Amino acid sequence: MEERKTVDFKKAEFSVREYVKGSLGKGKVSRVKIEYTPVGEKIIISTHKPGLVIGRGGERIEELTRILKTKFKLENPHIEIEEIQIPELDAQIMADDIALGLERFGPLKFKVISYKTLQRIINSGAIGVEIRLNGKLPSSRAKSWRFAQGYLKKTGDSAKVVDRAKSRAETKPGTVGIKVSILSPTAVLKDRIVINESLLAQLKQNSQISEETKVEKKIKRRAKR
Repeated sequence: MEERKTVDFKKAEFSVREYVKGSLGKGKVSRVKIEYTPVGEKIIISTHKPGLVIGRGGERIEELTRILKTKFKLENPHIEIEEIQIPELDAQIMADDIALGLERFGPLKFKVISYKTLQRIINSGAIGVEIRLNGKLPSSRAKSWRFAQGYLKKTGDSAKVVDRAKSRAETKPGTVGIKVSILSPTAVLKDRIVINESLLAQLKQNSQISEETKVEKKIKRRAKR
């Protein structure tokens, strides 16, 4: 019984997130978080276009709040906007941007769209990026294409800091699946070594100490002889 309640609860959360994304439009929303507080539900919308999400005088937010109360039976929903400062480092926004480009210009322009997006992400300071497209590109048979640049963690605990997202484009030949992975410059990598002046000075000091130690050992060996 508890399992069924948990499943129904997660399904309701998923429906809310999908409705919010669908109502605001593809390419405008990255993530929708739902937090539960004693005074009601807090819905945090991450977007790089807060003006379009809020609407004139907050009318879109008011309408969305009303629908969440009536359609999804939320007691007291409170919507907050979290602005994304650098959209090029957000995988979901970039995946949706590629999908919109394919739907607008057609699947024959997939290489131009992918390379332009890849260059935008790298120019924004990303350590690494990978774009994967799956679908009828450009022939009538489905095929997989990969566009990548930089350094990207694939396995281990460090791979968890990679921002990954999926999207899809509905083109005339068929559906195109899009996967984007971005390693942000602010991501904390435990195995990353930054070579700076302090590190070089420490290495020189360590080498001098090791040389002095070797000389002392040679002197002791000669004294014993």
